[in-house]
Amino acid sequence: MPKIKLYQIDAFTDKVFRGNPAAVCVLDEWLEDEKMQNIAAENNLAETAFLVKRENDYEIRWFTPLVEVDLCGHATLASAYVLFNFYNHATDRLNLYSHRSGMLSVEKTGEELTLNFPIDVIEKAEAPKALVEALGNTPTATYKGKTDYLLVFASQQDIEAMKPDLRLLATVEARGIIVSAPGDEVDFVSRFFAPQVGVDEDPVTGSAHTTLIPYWSDKLRKKSLTAKQLSKRHGDLKCELLGDRVNISGKAVAYLTGEIDV
Repeated sequence: MPKIKLYQIDAFTDKVFRGNPAAVCVLDEWLEDEKMQNIAAENNLAETAFLVKRENDYEIRWFTPLVEVDLCGHATLASAYVLFNFYNHATDRLNLYSHRSGMLSVEKTGEELTLNFPIDVIEKAEAPKALVEALGNTPTATYKGKTDYLLVFASQQDIEAMKPDLRLLATVEARGIIVSAPGDEVDFVSRFFAPQVGVDEDPVTGSAHTTLIPYWSDKLRKKSLTAKQLSKRHGDLKCELLGDRVNISGKAVAYLTGEIDV
């Protein structure tokens, strides 16, 4: 049977068992969608990224255990780590194409990797009753982006104390729910819940920061920001608003390499 190399990388951290784990598979050609979905379900991580090389660039797709998603930051960071460290990518810039999110890039500066992603466009919204009830706290403001809700709260303590009703949260029509507040030691903090797509709480969510960075940049009147995601594993990010795109920077570390049979 053919074997596929599998890498598991902890993203947005420099220590194993922290940040957000992602699986990465670099393929010669695309597998059937069902097979990639089955691999992601078997991995049972928030995301599995699949890549196929096209000349000097790569195409990329991301799967949760349940569905393919439009964009994933931590699995893109993990993919870049794999290509730079295990596939000897020739330059310090990596170009990636997603058929759902367009052109993306990752730049390597020492151990730091910087994602360049398009911003999410958000609009003020009314929080669904089930959403507020599931979170057990009323936000000071609610926004809706392309796939996620953003709920803003007054303090970091509000975010830390949140214990959502995940079954009720799963009834809300959205990929996921971002909750955020000003940080005590960083510019802003967040958590991300996505039981709708099979991820109860994502440890560190790069794609959520395409929503968070424009919001907090406008609120705090600054282009460069520091952020922390307050999951149990925690994750640290450096953020920058660049017009209609954002830079999201962090580190990554390898947890395992192996092979899978398909």
